[in-house]
Amino acid sequence: MSDIGFYKKIALQLGIAEKQVSATVGLLDEGATIPFISRYRKEMTGSLDEVQVANVRDEIERLRALEKRREAIMESIEEQGKLTPELIQQINAAETLSTLEDIYLPYKPKRRTRATIAREKGLEPLAELIFKQGKMDVEAEAEKFVAVDTSTGLSVTSTEEALSGARDIIAEWINENAEARDKIRTLFKRSATIKSKVLRGKEETGEKFKDYFDWEEPLMSCPSHRLLAIRRGEGEEVLNIHIAPPEEDVYKILEMQFVTSTNAASEQVKLAAHDAYDRMMQSSIESEMRMLTKELADEKAIQVFADNLRELLLASPLGQKAILAIDPGFRTGCKVVALDKQGKLLEDTVIYPHEQNKIFHSKQTVMALCAKHNLEAIAIGNGTASRETENFIRSIAELPKDINILMVNESGASIYSASDVAREEFPDKDITVRGAVSIGRRLADPLAELVKIDAKSIGVGQYQHDVDQYLLKKKLDEVVESCVNKVGVEVNTASKQLLTYVSGLGPQLAKNIVEYRNENGAFKTRKDLLKVPRMGDKAFEQAAGFLRVANGKHPLDRSAVHPESYPIVEKMAADLNCTIEQLMSDKELRKKISLQKYVTETVGLPTLNDIMNELDKPGRDPRKSFEVFKFDDSVHEIADLRVGMRLPGIVTNVTNFGAFVDIGIHQDGLVHVSQLSNTFVSDPNTVVKVSQQVMVTVTEVDAQRKRIALSMKDNAAGTTTSNASKPSSNNNNNKNKKQEAPANDFASQLAALKDKFK
Repeated sequence: MSDIGFYKKIALQLGIAEKQVSATVGLLDEGATIPFISRYRKEMTGSLDEVQVANVRDEIERLRALEKRREAIMESIEEQGKLTPELIQQINAAETLSTLEDIYLPYKPKRRTRATIAREKGLEPLAELIFKQGKMDVEAEAEKFVAVDTSTGLSVTSTEEALSGARDIIAEWINENAEARDKIRTLFKRSATIKSKVLRGKEETGEKFKDYFDWEEPLMSCPSHRLLAIRRGEGEEVLNIHIAPPEEDVYKILEMQFVTSTNAASEQVKLAAHDAYDRMMQSSIESEMRMLTKELADEKAIQVFADNLRELLLASPLGQKAILAIDPGFRTGCKVVALDKQGKLLEDTVIYPHEQNKIFHSKQTVMALCAKHNLEAIAIGNGTASRETENFIRSIAELPKDINILMVNESGASIYSASDVAREEFPDKDITVRGAVSIGRRLADPLAELVKIDAKSIGVGQYQHDVDQYLLKKKLDEVVESCVNKVGVEVNTASKQLLTYVSGLGPQLAKNIVEYRNENGAFKTRKDLLKVPRMGDKAFEQAAGFLRVANGKHPLDRSAVHPESYPIVEKMAADLNCTIEQLMSDKELRKKISLQKYVTETVGLPTLNDIMNELDKPGRDPRKSFEVFKFDDSVHEIADLRVGMRLPGIVTNVTNFGAFVDIGIHQDGLVHVSQLSNTFVSDPNTVVKVSQQVMVTVTEVDAQRKRIALSMKDNAAGTTTSNASKPSSNNNNNKNKKQEAPANDFASQLAALKDKFK
């Protein structure tokens, strides 16, 4: 089938028009990026957003892979001389990979099986006779096949051996029957349970999986995070997992399809059907279900990570401020750096504010740095000694009152400080100084700094080490690319790492841009980018709209208006007898523009509306304004917590089962999904986001296990919620299942699945 045949399928599945699909696929095949397509080709795609464009890409890739496998199967069967018109029709009608593989199973080259040996003994005619289930003396017919073959050793020494061999052949036929496999697969999806048992002798070493030592629940109700947890237990050889529907239901389905009479031959077929499932079909389809549910659980976990990463990358920037950044520590002191408004390192030192005889000197050092460099904010990493360091800084009465003192999530800063990127930036500084610089820059512009760190190291995921690492990296890279292009990049100040994620660039072009900038000075216009080595017209087309030249010669170079649309704005200005600068600064002038006048075959109202928005606020930052946050001064460690306390916090991670919140004690608390709201919550992401400021109530404190249960319910003050910080741990948890909303989402995916696994 050609791509044209796929467009209708994709359009129906995604609820969009075929022409939107065909246009999007065409652009993708030409090398256009998702951000570029969704931002600058709205007329062609009918204004599909990034998510829709990505869905089209994923579906066309899946269908193309399916078609490639279809062709390979036909070729294999044709080489065997067994490709009939009926079989061709069956193969062409198959819409899923599993259906294709079921059709191919009887023709797939296989190892030597019990059925193979039975055929070699000449028992296939007996199997065919029994399978017809006519009236006959089964024992007598089997007796005819008893024979001793001394030359090959393939002897049939008894009627029972003959019948057993015949049943082996029939069992293989049943196992390879596409209709039967599809029915049993459907039963698995509808009725299978997942069971986990602790392996003997692993009770002590596998204590962290105690909740699943004797666990059972319907597979359809198992939320993705629990499935990944159980699979991790199996991977660490603590748990044994089994997935299967009730056997009696399986046998009933197979008997209804294959047992067509009530005689002795039918009894042999019945035995063969049971054997087909027990010996072959059960393990095969269980493996499929393991792959299937793992894929869906991976998708869910990866999406959770991606959603969290997006919120973190798009967190509010403090902006271009001169910053004093501190990486706190006790014994080794606090590493302190002064950064200018562009994030350049001006000075670094070490203070020891937690040693009694060095407090005064530490205060003098901080005050001197703030005065010398006109610092406007102080960023403190939220690691070890963070609250103590914050108290020290706030105790310096001589500091200007307008200097904001802010906690910064330093997750991943240590990864950056030891990276090649950090060594390249600061070859003569140790990792502690680099870490402090990262903390300060992260406050000024989280996006620009976090792109330097492997996204998996930022710590906002859920079982990220258990999921498909290729898919995880692909998804996280897409999120970073989306965020970078959504915000836009100042080409004259951006790092190589930030430029790498700009649409159409990549590592080599990003490096070339930085080298050209260093050798030739700042870019004066966007068109100057074409002078960069290896910057071709296609790369420029994809990247130009997302790159900004703040003080460029052309006023539109600081906006998100694409250079291909400059003539439109120039015509607008000419028609109003004004300059582009006047058009951008005068709202009344822009009100006189009739957009319909500028509509052409290639430029429609979506693009024209985007242009007008940019003229109103050129290069505007889509991120929210920065809000100052402060932890409760009375809480510094877990021993300070009391049930019923109402505390401010910052959401650090959102998972399927709830949200983790930093309340300023070096140990995040968990707001279980059931405690996020007074109303039912199906998806925690609809209530909270990473970096969001929230008020929480302490409902349980387990100092020994370092577990803190929190609530965001309005009526939570003064109450205690048992086991809120862990999943339910036995088979009596069904009454709480309705609060595990992610299970419903997972189940709906599973029920509607079209066998996407490979």
